[in-house]
Amino acid sequence: MVILTLNCGSSSVKYQVYDWDSSSVLASGIVERVTLGGSVINHNAPGLCEFVQEYECPTHTVAIELILKTITHPKHGVVKDMSMIGVVGHRMVHGGMKFARSVLIDDESLSTFKELADLAPLHNPANITGVEAARAVLPDVPHCAIMDTAWHQTMPESSFLYALPREWYEKYQVRRYGFHGTSFLYTAKRAAVLLGKDPFKTNLIIAHIGNGSSIDAIKNGCSYDTSMGLTPLEGLVMGTRCGDIDPGIIFHMMKRGGLHAGEVEKKLNKESGVLGITSHWADRRDIEKAAREGNHAAIAAQNIEGYRIKKYIGAYYAALGHVDALVFTAGVGEMGHTIRELATAGLEELGITIDLEKNQKAKCRNAELDITGEGSKVRVFVIPTDEELVMTEDSYALMTGTYDVHTNYTYSFQHPSYVNKQRAAGFENDLKKKPWLADMVAKPPKK
Repeated sequence: MVILTLNCGSSSVKYQVYDWDSSSVLASGIVERVTLGGSVINHNAPGLCEFVQEYECPTHTVAIELILKTITHPKHGVVKDMSMIGVVGHRMVHGGMKFARSVLIDDESLSTFKELADLAPLHNPANITGVEAARAVLPDVPHCAIMDTAWHQTMPESSFLYALPREWYEKYQVRRYGFHGTSFLYTAKRAAVLLGKDPFKTNLIIAHIGNGSSIDAIKNGCSYDTSMGLTPLEGLVMGTRCGDIDPGIIFHMMKRGGLHAGEVEKKLNKESGVLGITSHWADRRDIEKAAREGNHAAIAAQNIEGYRIKKYIGAYYAALGHVDALVFTAGVGEMGHTIRELATAGLEELGITIDLEKNQKAKCRNAELDITGEGSKVRVFVIPTDEELVMTEDSYALMTGTYDVHTNYTYSFQHPSYVNKQRAAGFENDLKKKPWLADMVAKPPKK
């Protein structure tokens, strides 16, 4: 059976095609510039040449139709026809307090998601548009919603409730929700495997560092606290988002700068973070290059971002009392040695030390790496995330009636013998250029 997963943004649709029977990714890709003009699809399938085509997509429905045409195409397709698609999984950023688990999408649940749109105005409307478009194109196939926020519904009130008028919480659901839940779920389960521990007897701090970044404190296998809040704007310094700031800055700039609410929202979401600090770059690779060349703003951006992560690591260590492992994941977390070094420097008193040489060399998207330093009481891993696999497995389980929340459910990737076939093949190629990675691979303890 084939499972299609979709991640619909306001002007893009990412997709993955997964064959459940062979446990392998058949294809993945993205349609960009949806509704904007100049749309293009980038389609990748193992064993086939990359396929790129310009195709005007004035709506998300047209974009999804294009994806289906592409994956069933005689030359570069990977499935015979659409009847092979057994279920479609959709990323839904915000599930509010009403969804603590992935769900099958019906008219009632879709209506609820629409009611929650105000909680994630930059994400949920696009997600909903994608769901409606996909249901129109594939009306006879089950559709599932996998929420970023569901993972964090285990947080205690002391973590999720803001010190604001209670009416705001009771009437408007203003509270901490957290995001990147599928990433944290995957990496938390994998970290427990690498530690050889019961996931529900494991304490972790996981830093998901990408263009959007957040950090999660995991106590006994469940989310205990996280840096993002009501929206994905709170917490760490990000590519274009500010993270934690004094709320008074907003009123100050509205009064002194003459900005209205919409302008402030745009500034904080799209023109802040490391982009705001440098005035030029949101991509950490550009910042890394500029920093090596001595650019002061780039160096400052790295230091500020690393320091913010370090503060959260320290705070979450205090909250948890004991930490088994610190995990870095997502694009920057997996490939950015400078940020990892800055985030962990000076944490020796907490029992956290990284091997600087291994950290420098730990640039790989196809293997789980161990960069723990000598004498470190806390293990330090770099674990490539796999949000699509979580979406895929949740979708299959929902369709077959075997799904349950993660505390009562075991994923395939929780088994010590689990192997991601595509990444394993990719790692073999990586070793040809970087043979030293072989000595850095994190492995479950032998029993």
